[in-house]
Amino acid sequence: MKQIIQDLKKGNTILEEVPAPQVKAGSLLIKTTRSLVSLGTERMLVEFGKAGFIDKARQQPDKVKQVLDKMKAEGILPTLEAVFNKLNQPLPLGYCNVGVVEAVGKGVHRFKVGDRIASNGNHAEYVCVPENLCALIPDGVSDEEAAFTVIGSIGLQGIRLCNPTFGETIVVIGLGLIGLVTAELLKANGCRVIGYDFDQQKVDMARSKGITAFNPAQGTDPVKFVQQATNETGADGVIITASAKSDEVIHQAADMSRKRGRIILVGVIGLNIRRDDFYKKELTFQVSCSYGPGRYDEDYEQKGQDYPLPYVRWTEQRNFEAILQAMESGKLDVLPLITEQVALEQYDEIYGDMRKKGSIASILVYPENSERNSSVSLRKSSEGRIPPLGGKGVAPGKGVFGIIGAGNFTSSTIIPGMNAAGAQLKAIASAGGLSAKTLAKKGNIAVASSDYKELLNDSDIDTVMITTRHNLHASMTLEALKAGKNVFVEKPLCLTEEELEEIVIACHPERREGSVSVDADKQQISQSSLLRNDNPMVVVGFNRRFAPLAQTMKKHLGEGPKNIVATMNAGFIPPEVWVHDLTIGGGRIIGEACHYIDLCTYLAGSKVTAVCMNSMGVNPEENTDNASILLKYENGSSAVINYFANGSKAYSKERIEAFAQEKTLIIDNWRTLKAYGVKGFSKQKTRLDKGHKNQFKQLIESVKSGVPIIPFDEIINTTQASFAAIQSLKEGRWVEL
Repeated sequence: MKQIIQDLKKGNTILEEVPAPQVKAGSLLIKTTRSLVSLGTERMLVEFGKAGFIDKARQQPDKVKQVLDKMKAEGILPTLEAVFNKLNQPLPLGYCNVGVVEAVGKGVHRFKVGDRIASNGNHAEYVCVPENLCALIPDGVSDEEAAFTVIGSIGLQGIRLCNPTFGETIVVIGLGLIGLVTAELLKANGCRVIGYDFDQQKVDMARSKGITAFNPAQGTDPVKFVQQATNETGADGVIITASAKSDEVIHQAADMSRKRGRIILVGVIGLNIRRDDFYKKELTFQVSCSYGPGRYDEDYEQKGQDYPLPYVRWTEQRNFEAILQAMESGKLDVLPLITEQVALEQYDEIYGDMRKKGSIASILVYPENSERNSSVSLRKSSEGRIPPLGGKGVAPGKGVFGIIGAGNFTSSTIIPGMNAAGAQLKAIASAGGLSAKTLAKKGNIAVASSDYKELLNDSDIDTVMITTRHNLHASMTLEALKAGKNVFVEKPLCLTEEELEEIVIACHPERREGSVSVDADKQQISQSSLLRNDNPMVVVGFNRRFAPLAQTMKKHLGEGPKNIVATMNAGFIPPEVWVHDLTIGGGRIIGEACHYIDLCTYLAGSKVTAVCMNSMGVNPEENTDNASILLKYENGSSAVINYFANGSKAYSKERIEAFAQEKTLIIDNWRTLKAYGVKGFSKQKTRLDKGHKNQFKQLIESVKSGVPIIPFDEIINTTQASFAAIQSLKEGRWVEL
């Protein structure tokens, strides 16, 4: 399928061929017929993409501070690599989509195949949209009209916050697309509406709809006009839908308001507010958030958890429906706002000059026979087949990889690292399709797909790398093993004991028959039973043990028991981020601290036998990101993992201290290793290296030889230790494995 994207690095707006998305649980797969180009919002994104690196930085000063802090902690080159990697990720454009339901995801009950739907989908021939961001289009509303649903909801939410009553005077500053819709809805609400804009065409359009409108460029003073129109009382409310960098807009809004007036910001303006403007009139000011209640709420939008109507009358979905009802009843007439309708293939007629005069609303028209493909081949031979990777003629079963997941870690670390190690990457899959296509081009990967099962069914691919969200790791690992593939899964391996048991059985079916030595209480499995070359391998991306400094540290520590203190200055992540969701991310201990459990196990040269965890706070909970984990090992070693999220990001992110045989070795942020009491060795410095390079190199050799780079029993032990840490926190005791 085709999709419009913005290249943030080069500044180009592109119609890209990408894999069509797969329908997900709780979502609809929609074949697009029309989409509306938001000339205001999208123009800002396009112009940001076209801006130079310095101009981008000036527009995002908060991001600049984050970059500077990262430079202090990790160095200039790794930071610049991370920044450019972010800019390499294209931005999908558009959020006003109309189409027909082609498939319904599990758990969706309100919609069916064939329904006409308005949603916030992108400019793409096919979109997958969560149920709560969709609305059924009434029969009396055309596709062209329905394309205004989301834009109309933005204006409607601003009106709801203003809370106008019949007969009040409301001023709309900025008569662009959202402003014109807002003004018409206010008029339908029984308000007296005054609007102004510097574009005469938009002023004329507002007047044609019965709005009192004027152009300040023709000599009219906005404040004096409103004061005279209201007999010097002032406006009851002001809704700002303009886009301007100046603070003058908010100053004018305050000046033209009556005492105790309401000012609502829907657009983007300078906000250097003068206290006196608001103090003397006791004005209220509120910023409107997009389409309404539910916006950016993961539970509402992605998980389909609706707000009860008696307590939240207007959600974003109910706002969508209200706009469509207004169109059906004739109270909102959007057809006169359409300046042009352009075929998708001619998209550049709109995006080539988004500041051209005379444009209010532009509609993209999609081909009726658009093709939906789950995969896209980037390279084909003259016979139309996908050739051996890079033309190297490599035989299947000799280390050919497929990647499932195309997030930031895959982009910044997995693909560059695997390519540098000489890996044969054949395919990459992501549910949305666009990210897979982008990374396939970046990483010279032959096939991009939105259906990961295509990778499992590909006989060339013998190893899959799973880099999705954590809740998918176990099920995808099991599917890959069933398909006979080796698996490299980015940590964690799984989120529950039950999932772990299933994976062990899948790797070693003989366990189900009781032929494997298992301690039923401790769930320990003998090393010999797990190092079998006749079964697919499972490896977890515990990369720290492969870091050069970690390997040097282990070498100098020697054999015998050790004391290890590992501190992760992990940094704060907002509570709404998926990592904290126990059903999706597993929390930061299971999802992230497992890295350090494996590292301590590697350094100790032994397996964990008991775990105790304490969390910061009077009432520690199961989900924590400020905790200390104590580990006991079979060989007498002891380790303390401090996993903290409340430290400064300017400080080193990781620090490992090890003590043994009157020797002390300290790793600081994977850049320096200092040794005390070690004969002939005192210090080692490297570029920031967390072990990914060595891990990937050894992984490739491992797939060919059949010998895992991490013993499977250690992976099981580490996973069980992370589960035991949570159990210890809940029960307030040591937990034995």
